[in-house]
Amino acid sequence: MAPIQVLTALDQARTQYYHFKAIVIAGMGLFTDSYDLFCIAPVMKIVGRVYYYSEDGGSSPGVTPPAVVSATVGVALLGAVAGNVVFGALGDRVGRRRVYGACLLLMVCSSVGSGFSVCRTRRCALTSLCFFRFLLGVGIGGDYPLSATIMSEFANRRTRGAFIAAVFSMQGFGILVSSTVTMAVAAAFDHYTGHPAPLDTPESADLAWRIILMAGAVPAALTYYWRMSMPETARFTALVERDVVKATNDIGRVLTDLHLDGVAEEAAALRRSTPAPATGRPSYGLFSRRFLRQHGRDLFACAAAWFLLDIPYYSSTLFQSQIYRPWFPPAGNVNAFQEAFNVAKFQAIIAVASTIPGYFAAVLLIDRAGRRRLQMAGFLLMAVFIFALAGPYDRYWRDHAKDAWYIVLYSLTFFSANLGPNTTTFILPAELFPARFRSTCHGLSGAAGKLGALVGSIGFLWASQERGRTGVHAIARQQLPGIGMMYTLFILGGICLLGLALTYAFTPETMMRSLEENEGERAQNQVGDGDGNSDAIAGSRLRFRELDLTEAAKSPASMASSHHSMSPILPHRLSV
Repeated sequence: MAPIQVLTALDQARTQYYHFKAIVIAGMGLFTDSYDLFCIAPVMKIVGRVYYYSEDGGSSPGVTPPAVVSATVGVALLGAVAGNVVFGALGDRVGRRRVYGACLLLMVCSSVGSGFSVCRTRRCALTSLCFFRFLLGVGIGGDYPLSATIMSEFANRRTRGAFIAAVFSMQGFGILVSSTVTMAVAAAFDHYTGHPAPLDTPESADLAWRIILMAGAVPAALTYYWRMSMPETARFTALVERDVVKATNDIGRVLTDLHLDGVAEEAAALRRSTPAPATGRPSYGLFSRRFLRQHGRDLFACAAAWFLLDIPYYSSTLFQSQIYRPWFPPAGNVNAFQEAFNVAKFQAIIAVASTIPGYFAAVLLIDRAGRRRLQMAGFLLMAVFIFALAGPYDRYWRDHAKDAWYIVLYSLTFFSANLGPNTTTFILPAELFPARFRSTCHGLSGAAGKLGALVGSIGFLWASQERGRTGVHAIARQQLPGIGMMYTLFILGGICLLGLALTYAFTPETMMRSLEENEGERAQNQVGDGDGNSDAIAGSRLRFRELDLTEAAKSPASMASSHHSMSPILPHRLSV
């Protein structure tokens, strides 16, 4: 463990302009993530009209087969699984900042590539789309652990949860902008093509969906310079690279009033008292028994909760069509642009009515109610609202989807998820693990979540199909018998209750605690974070535990300058 003077100062620093700048820079990756994942639904409406038109001159518009829709969604999620694991590990090995820009650049290039194809035949265009969607998923997955880790290591402990939640809330704005851009592009093409007839899909429609996809690269590209100009986090530099002076200089360029005099002397004292291990290797690794003993429970709690959450969260799109179908004209009565416009309009309404308010509520409550309580409450409310949809679904909701209560219950499901587990599962892995494992463990947790998303968006898509159902699925000739929507919803509600039980049994609370404090409590009597300095720091850690509570009355500046102890553990009741 490196000296913590700079880390103590970070934990107790006042909220500054750079914190909000970091929220926007880090959140732009999540913004692009939600843009690209949610714009695919209206895009597939246009793709169906362009590439799956009726060659025999039938009276039905072209529909993208469910297998193709599943493929375009699935490859992005598979890429996200790989990206979480690969970029998460790289973030701990070579630094957060060094791979942060590369991750964003991959997202920009693959967003452009998703709309660009060397040919216009159906097979070639869809193959190209799936290929670049996979690369896009890799970039999206990699951005999760890097954004969360960077924000958690920059923030002070008093508002850390709100800052990370604010980064994650950029997803809500990504959904809203995705819908807005789709509606704007669809309306423009509809106007300039003369409002074509429902079954008349102009050639320009093949350009419209490409523009929608490529537009997702613009906001990410605009923040590339600022992302590359961000300094490395002080915790990575000090705890992993063991360069306290550089960490202090880097953080001093962006945060003020830290009062870190004497850091050079402190670093020299550490080097004299803490020689590097003879092997040059950490004392224990990710796959060691010691890691499993100290952090295995937390990793299981984070990964399992994220996996369980994403199954119902991504499955909630299953019954979107049941809601917006009664409110908008049938597909056979509108052209390709109008159909895409209607789908995007519905997504925008849901984002404004439930998704974004849920994120805002999480930002306000995360550092008051705590991560554990919000996660449990979110899982419980999700289960309640899903069961309210499931119970009377076959006998009532199926024929009354235009009922206002149906829309309210559906919206409350999204609100509950974003208020609770959808936000907390992003925050907790960034707070529970040592600095040299933090990005890797967050990536593993995020990968588990994307596997749950695969189960929810593809597996339950087929399970929800009714036996003997007719309509678009029959037209596409891709029907597989399922268990029906009602039983599918019951299963999803049960998964939410399982997430509640798992959170209660395994998830710890991290509110108002420093990152090193969270780690130290799990290590119990085993000191250090495994960077080879554990034994030399043990004595200073014990001295730090003896601090009197009167230190709490000091200002952040005096606290930072007076704490020359090497220990990361702060008194539990110390108020800032």
